[in-house]
Formats: sequence, structure tokens, C-alpha cells
Amino acid sequence: MNSQPPIIVQNDPWLSPYADTIRRRQERAGNKEMELIVNSGNLSDFATGYLYFGLHRTSDGWIFREWAPNATALYLVGDFNEWKEDENYKLDRKENGQWEIRLPDKAIEHQQLYKLLVYWNGGKGYRIPSYAKRIIQHEDTKVFDAQVWRPEKPFTWMNKVQESPDFHPFIYEAHVGMATEQEDIGSFNEFSEQVLPRIYKAGYNTIQLMAVQEHPYYGSFGYHVSNFFAVSSRFGTPEDLKALIDKAHGMGLRVIMDLIHSHSVKNELEGLGLFDGNPAQYYHSGSRREHVAWDSLCFDYGKNEVLHFLLSNCKYWLDEYRFDGFRFDGVTSMLYYDHGLSRNFTHYDMYFDGGQDEDAIIYLTLANKMIHEFKPDAVTIAEEMSGMPGLAEPVTNAGIGFDYRLAMGIPDYWIKIIKEVSDENWNVTELFYELTSKRKDEKTIAYAESHDQALVGDKTIIFRLIDKEMYWFMDKPSQNLLVDRGIALHKIIRLITIATSGGGYLNFMGNEFGHPEWIDFPREGNNWSYKYARRQWHLMDDKNLRYHFLSDFDMEMISLIRNRGILNQPYCHLWISNQGDQVLAFERKNHLFVFNFNPVKSFTDYGIIVNPGKYRIVLNTDSVKFGGFGHIDDSITCFAIKTGKLSSPYQIKLYLPSRTALVLEKLPTSSIYDI
Repeated sequence: MNSQPPIIVQNDPWLSPYADTIRRRQERAGNKEMELIVNSGNLSDFATGYLYFGLHRTSDGWIFREWAPNATALYLVGDFNEWKEDENYKLDRKENGQWEIRLPDKAIEHQQLYKLLVYWNGGKGYRIPSYAKRIIQHEDTKVFDAQVWRPEKPFTWMNKVQESPDFHPFIYEAHVGMATEQEDIGSFNEFSEQVLPRIYKAGYNTIQLMAVQEHPYYGSFGYHVSNFFAVSSRFGTPEDLKALIDKAHGMGLRVIMDLIHSHSVKNELEGLGLFDGNPAQYYHSGSRREHVAWDSLCFDYGKNEVLHFLLSNCKYWLDEYRFDGFRFDGVTSMLYYDHGLSRNFTHYDMYFDGGQDEDAIIYLTLANKMIHEFKPDAVTIAEEMSGMPGLAEPVTNAGIGFDYRLAMGIPDYWIKIIKEVSDENWNVTELFYELTSKRKDEKTIAYAESHDQALVGDKTIIFRLIDKEMYWFMDKPSQNLLVDRGIALHKIIRLITIATSGGGYLNFMGNEFGHPEWIDFPREGNNWSYKYARRQWHLMDDKNLRYHFLSDFDMEMISLIRNRGILNQPYCHLWISNQGDQVLAFERKNHLFVFNFNPVKSFTDYGIIVNPGKYRIVLNTDSVKFGGFGHIDDSITCFAIKTGKLSSPYQIKLYLPSRTALVLEKLPTSSIYDI
């Protein structure tokens, strides 16, 4: 055994007691990789199940393959044989639980519907094939069928996003179905035509698409997946999704996908719940089979066949649809036997006490390695709240290999202080600590709120700040103190969140302009209404309302942080944290960020410690064009002056109105004396 500590231990001495466990995980992942690729050579070539299993066109007909080791007989049934059990469509059993059938050219046609009829000892059932790439749901019966999808002309890709060594993701999290203004389900085509231009104009460089994989219940937000290789047909065809991604690429936008490998829907007819009669074919048996909180099934990552299925799924979306990466959902649930539900993660012991599912850790490690092997510039993000060390460290450093982790504590913190702490008691020192407290060896995606904070039973930040007053006082002529407060804090909260980010930023669709109310998908409890499962874009477009002030600010904020490469400098340098005044100031990449959180006090000639030089304002939350009061003269150039104090040799003096924030650029040295 190598006596040298793993690199993540060298970077964090507090991990030294757990070096053997970390090394064992690393070695297990390496051994599992060697076991899997013995016949393929590398993980990318191993993860090609989607090219082998399922229905495929050949030079002289069709071939269909399925993995169903517990089955005793399999039949293809569908439009092509009047849904009857037909010996001409019976599959032959091969080795290792695989089944196969070859059919002549005219036996199956494009767009015909089909299923598998699976027999096992003691039972039988209709099943959607596990690698089916097109599923449709009948409007009247709500039943799902697989559909033969082989258009005459394959999709022609036109665009490719250029790689960038200094890339930082500015993510626009979006749900195609609820992206429409109408009380209905939006489509890929509508999203391409109506929403993509908005995202491009807003300055984001990455789109995160939710609910792409087929899911039987629309209200699950796409998180109860039934068919892992199928695009949800409620939004359109596979070509429609490809056209969306291709158009986004033409705009210079990357598109990543919400990938659900942490669990699966229980459904048996359209899902994998009891595919071949064995409840443990893809999942754990016994008490570990069902997720205790999510009413779903848990994959057994210790099975090579499950690894093949999931790794192939990762590569499929990169290869077939040219996605640029993934946001892996529910990673915490995967990492722990108790899904992280009974732990508070206050000590490193909780990451290495034997309660971790090392099979899941190995899967995630291999998934990240395979993804980057196949597409080196792909982005992988972990939705993980436990803080597992090494999660976003390279595999070569004994990490799990994600590029980023979501900073999930930040939105929780914003909710907590907005709900529980009065404005005059907001602690700016604590706030800065919470926003910047992250592992130095990992990159994070910061966000003030995502879709999670807007679901029914919760509220968006703007709705927490303004509440019912939004219904009456968001027009420009109206005067309302709660609206003024909400608009001011909405801008400040977003600015300080992105300015302290550990490498990237995320915003959920519509939150940039303060979309009111909450998200509630159609369900029995709301009489199947779409009223809260849509985006009211007209609110932002109406210049008589105040919403556009927030989106205008968001656009300039994104432009500033992105175009000036502010996130290229990993950390912020804190200059002032004055709790009595509630004033905070820090520097990042030659830009000074100054925040006055005080709800009642404005300060004249407030001294801010800086490096010597000349400064000018480049962003001002109080600007009239952002719905502010225009108390600050943005044209003034600020010169650092000597104070005679060793602790703060240079200062600039600023006027800081209450509830405002400024960003000042430090001008190059050559221009210090240019008036």
C-alpha cells in the first residue's frame, strides 16, 4: 500500500485520521474500473449500452436486445402485431440474462407503439423496454407506450460551443414545461423561440434543463424518473430537444441536464420497479430497496449491470443530445445508508464512520471519470448538502471528481435571516462567513434561491420580502415601503451572493425579475391547475411595472462579474465588517464591493480601507434605472487618501445610503493621475 497520504489529505490535515479510508475508496474505484473495462479498454467504450440494448435499425432490418435475467420469456407486442403474443416476435435468450430478436425491414415502422411482454416464474407483465428512447403517454388513459423512433433524416447539428480555459458557469436553471406564459405545458420549440433569447440577453452562459428524462407524474418536477433514456414527450420530440440545444450552442450557451441517478420511480408498468419479476434486478433488496423519504426505489450501485446501465445513461445524453454536462441530483442521498437524514454533519467522523455507501461513491467516481474522458470540457455539479470532503476534487487527488458542488447552505441561510432576524439585527460578519465558508480545494456554485425555495409551501425571496403587497404596489406610481425594501434587498442579496461565489452562480427561471408567488404543479389538491406552474414574462416586459428594474440589474450584475473575470480570483479579501453600522466591504480581482445593510442609516464620507489608487463606480444598486432612489453620483471618481494609520494606511470616502451596494473598479496604475 502506498504510504504517501492522498492529495486531499495533504491539502487538509484534518483528514489525516481518515487517510486509510480515503485511500481504500480510491483503490476500490480503481479496481472496479479495471474489472469493468477488461474487454473494452476504457470507461467511455464500456459505457455504450445504449448502442447495444434497445431497438436499433440495421442494414437489413431491426435488432432488439434487453437485459432480463429473471425472465422466462419475452415478446415484443405492439401496433405491428395487433398487440398479440406472437411467436414471430419472441426473443431468444442469450448469455448473461440477455435477450435478442432480429426482425426484417418491414416488421416495424417509424412511430409505431410497442411494449415488452415479460414472463417470469409465477407471473407476467407488460413493460417499457429499459433502454427505450421515445415514450408517449395517451391523453385519455394516461398509459405509457414505447414508440419506434427512426426518422428518415437524422438531425443535422450545426453549432458547437467553444471551449474556454477560464470558464465559470453562470447557470439559468429552467423547466421547459413551466416556461410558458399560458396555463399549460410548454414545449421545447416554444422554449427555443421565446426563452432562449431572454437567457442570452440576460448574460447567462449555461442553461440547466430540468425534467428531461421521462417521468410519469408531471408534478414530481421530473425527479421520479421512469425511463432514463427517453426525453419527456410532453415537451416535444427528440429532434425538438436537439434543435433547442443546437440553437443554444449557436448563441454560445452551454446546456447541462438535471440527471437523476439517486433513485427511480416505483412504477412497474412504465418503470423498472419489477421489470423481470425480480424486485432486486436494479435495486437493493430488503429494507434498502425503498427510499424512506421519497417514495421511490434505490439503485444497487454494487452491481456491475447497474453500473453499466447508469454509466451508459451518462454517456448517452452527452453523445446523442450533446449536453455539456450534468447537475447530479440527490447526491447526499446516494452517499449514506441513511440518505443523510439522521446526521447533522458537525464532525469529520460522520463522513468516514462506516455509514457511507462506498458502492455509490465508486459509481460517482467512475461516472465523473467517464464523463470527462468522453467530453473533457463537460461540467459536473453535485447537489450535495453534507459537505463530503473530496466530492469536488479530481479523481487523481483521491476525490470523487465533480467540478463543482452546489453551495446549498446559502439559500437556507437567506431564508433563515429573512424569516427570523429583523433587518437591524442582520449580522454582516456572520453573513460574510456563511457566504465564503467553503473548502479551499473545491469549487462551488452559489445561489440565493433555486427552484427548491419556490415550491408550494415555501416562498421566493421577493415574495418573502414583499408578500401580498406585490399584488397592489408593483406599478411605478405606487409608493410602498415594503416594496421599496424588497426591491432593494433583492438586488443586494443577489449581488453579494454572486460576488462571494466559489466559482459559479445559479438562478432559477424568473427569479431574476422577482417572479411572484410560488410553484405548484397541477395536482388533485389544486384541481389540476397550471396557474402556478408557468412564468409570467409579461410582468418583466411591462415597463409600467417595477419587475424590469430587477431583471435589468441582474443583467448588468451578470455582465460585470462575467466579463471582468471577477470569479477568476478564487477568494475575497475582506476590508471592513462593521456590525454596528452593518457595513461590509471586500475586494475581489481589483473590484471593491461595498454593502450597507443598515435599514435606517445612511452614511456620508464613510471611510473604506483600500489599496492605493483611483476608483470609479461600475455598479450601483441605488441607481434610478434599477428602481433605486438615485442618491449616489456614479460619475464621481474616488481617490485613495493616506490616513496616517498603520492599520489602514489608505481609504476612500463614500456616501452609503441605507440598503444599498456599490461595486467600484480599481483603475490601472497608469491612470491614477489622469483626471
